[in-house]
Amino acid sequence: MKAYSILFLAALTLLSCKSNTEKTEQAESSSAEEYLSFENRDDQFTGGIKMIPITTEKGTFNVWTKRIGNNPTKKVLLLHGGPGMTHELYECFDGYFPQENIEYIYYDQLGSYYSDQPDDLSLWTKERFVEEVEQVRKALGLDASNFYLLGQSWGGILAMEYAFKYQDNLKGLIISNMMSSVPEYNAYAQNVLGPQMNPEIYQEIKAMEDAEDFANPKYGELLFEHYYTEHVLRMPPEEWPEAVMRSLKHANNQVYVHMQGYSEFGITGDATLKDWDVKDRLKEIEVATLVIGAQYDTMDPSHMEWMSEEVKNGRYLYCPNGSHLSQYDDQKNYFEGVIRFIHDVDQKTF
Repeated sequence: MKAYSILFLAALTLLSCKSNTEKTEQAESSSAEEYLSFENRDDQFTGGIKMIPITTEKGTFNVWTKRIGNNPTKKVLLLHGGPGMTHELYECFDGYFPQENIEYIYYDQLGSYYSDQPDDLSLWTKERFVEEVEQVRKALGLDASNFYLLGQSWGGILAMEYAFKYQDNLKGLIISNMMSSVPEYNAYAQNVLGPQMNPEIYQEIKAMEDAEDFANPKYGELLFEHYYTEHVLRMPPEEWPEAVMRSLKHANNQVYVHMQGYSEFGITGDATLKDWDVKDRLKEIEVATLVIGAQYDTMDPSHMEWMSEEVKNGRYLYCPNGSHLSQYDDQKNYFEGVIRFIHDVDQKTF
């Protein structure tokens, strides 16, 4: 009789385990279906794409956004770099965010390839871009209960500027691969990274910069071969991801040169961002903040670690194998850190 009881209990246990497993699988399947579903969404017709009207002093223009996934508490708006590059730099997020049920929004800023591209230099100011982001936020229904802002490079500048004015709208802020001072960024490029290059190559680049010979094809060729593959994306040029090459092909050089200059080797010429410096204002940022730095970045990783300590509620993510686009050349560390931050903030364990 005792043996039968044991067998009966064992059978019940197996049935219970099987039932629990089936329930878990059903819940996961249901969650995945809900995450991917466009049902009852106003962007179902376009597959998540919305052209959002942006009001400026020079008229109304449209910017392109594409929303992927559904999550009421985790919505990440991606601010691309450049200025004048495109959302295509972040297509690798497709490989990591969906399985974490993190909703994310691709977004081409005004002037970028998929959005309107007005020919007016007066529109390319950080102040106007901040107001653009705010209008995009409102149009997408993002607020402090769900809104994470991730900005990389120029997008990091824009994210910081947005936080200074509108941080009450944020749930979390991610500053990726951007220092808080352009003069210090320039000094790092000229005094640290430049001298690491072949001396003859470095002197040739410096001579063209001193002569403001930026249109010389040789200038771009030398930077790409000897600097970009070391500090922008640490891969041989023929292995650069197609999405990155597509973004470079689609870049709006008017916006890029006006604000950034002619290269990623510091900010050159009369670019409008050359004196940008907010390192003394970082203490104003109180929202949960992740700052990402990489060993081989064009930006000084030690400065970005310092930034994470200056903000009121910060964390530093270090990518030991990464450069400026560390979402590609140090994916494992980059995405593990970003995903952990989003989950920790959402679960109030940050």
